[in-house]
Amino acid sequence: MTPVPARRAAVCGKPIGHSLSPVIHSAGFAAAGLLTWSYTAIECAEAELAGLVAGLGPEWAGLSLTMPLKEVGLTLAAAASPVAAATGAANTLVRRPDGSWFADNTDVPGMVRVLTDAGLKASPAVTVLGGGGTARAALAAAARFGADEVTVVTRRPQARAELAPAAAALGVTIRGVDWADAPAAFDADAVISTVPKGAADALAAAARWRPGSVLFDAIYDPWPTPLAAAAAAHGVPVVSGLDLLLAQALSQFEQFTGVVPAPEGPMRAALTAAAAVR
Repeated sequence: MTPVPARRAAVCGKPIGHSLSPVIHSAGFAAAGLLTWSYTAIECAEAELAGLVAGLGPEWAGLSLTMPLKEVGLTLAAAASPVAAATGAANTLVRRPDGSWFADNTDVPGMVRVLTDAGLKASPAVTVLGGGGTARAALAAAARFGADEVTVVTRRPQARAELAPAAAALGVTIRGVDWADAPAAFDADAVISTVPKGAADALAAAARWRPGSVLFDAIYDPWPTPLAAAAAAHGVPVVSGLDLLLAQALSQFEQFTGVVPAPEGPMRAALTAAAAVR
């Protein structure tokens, strides 16, 4: 019998020790019977990614990219999906049969899915906190819901300026708001927080929640964040970074392995169990 060749995938970022992506994908491999597949975590800085990718052998099926690699990852691909090109950020690199890499951004459809599940409707008023790679995905998600203007709240005006090319490519207009005025910007159908741990804590008590709105907070450790707890106390549906982590991983899994649909049940169960013991 011809042995089945081993295949590999990994999540890359810095820091990376906290990542639960290996738990999700490994559970998917087991559920799909891909017993020779493995998924690991690799700590990698921006300046190191090109060398890492260049040195990967043919057994590598793909990479998941997290902070701070989403922008530089796009530059390493021979081709990219329209959403990755428009956002200027890729969280996924897939090895093609000719050995080249294809870039995608599965954060965007993942975000659309979890916000839809939380009840967000078409043509919403959307506020985004932050100006990094996940904020670009949030702009794209807002565009897919039919929003033509997005309120973006950042500490630095320059951060909003850096989002302008992505916004133009996505066909949305940015309405810039300074951080000091953030509480009033919560009067939206969806508030998407993409800022680092602790950055939005002070807003929890000051935010002015709109009835029927939805909060997506990209953080999942620690959870709940003060912002998420405040939203829940006001009856606002809350979506966590764990929800997005699973949703974006399902598409990555399908692209890496060719198994469609991904085994969502076992992948979700493994993620839930791992998060519960953190």
